[in-house]
Amino acid sequence: MKKIPIALMLSAISFNVFSATDLAELKLGIDPTFPPFEYKNPQGEIIGFDVEIGKSICEKIKMKCVFIENSFDGLIPALKARKFDAILSSLSINDERKKSIDFSSPLFTTPAYLITRKNTSLSSSAETLKGKRVGVQQGSVFETYANKHWRDYGVIIVPYASSDQIYADLAVGRLDATLDDASSATLSFLSKPQGADFALNGAEVFDKTLFGKGTGLGFRQGDDKLREKIDQAIAEIKADGTFNRLNKKYFTFDVSPRS
Repeated sequence: MKKIPIALMLSAISFNVFSATDLAELKLGIDPTFPPFEYKNPQGEIIGFDVEIGKSICEKIKMKCVFIENSFDGLIPALKARKFDAILSSLSINDERKKSIDFSSPLFTTPAYLITRKNTSLSSSAETLKGKRVGVQQGSVFETYANKHWRDYGVIIVPYASSDQIYADLAVGRLDATLDDASSATLSFLSKPQGADFALNGAEVFDKTLFGKGTGLGFRQGDDKLREKIDQAIAEIKADGTFNRLNKKYFTFDVSPRS
């Protein structure tokens, strides 16, 4: 039997262990302040619809999901700085973001609404919101919509780091309204005592350029192998019923992306 030098054997073992560890983890950037999509339970664990979707994707590609917390408005810069491999945080697919990152195939879409006090004269039209303070989460598609459709008409757009801060200020009158996802708004605010005097206002707020393609995972540009692998996993969890099961667990309506 041919003898192999000990140093060479140790080097080979170390290399194999490093490679296996490197391939075993998929680091996903997430802002866990957006229930029911991503949030923390009383034990401090990150849970939610996006989280379960992510874990299902990781099962398909035989990797372990590691969720890295990051503020929403800093997710794209942190991705580019290689703090994680991809973003999974209800990230809307739009042309502006496509200038700096790539996206997976669409995961889901949910309706956006203005949230105001009940029996108000306000609506999502810029005319009724003129001079009013509307809170939006920094870096979100809701902030982009508010800046695009309302700011130039005299609406005061107030950015916040998290939706929790928005709803705290809305409840005490520091804000007149907010724009948010209907599911998240209902779970985070409207279903709680502090939100009893508030409601989803009027019709769905929609801009096909900003909202129409749904949400997806974000990747560094050119990271095609990982993106293609995850796209295949997304197709599989939609084909085998995993997506529908999670849809029914978290929502009373279909969140499949619009065609």
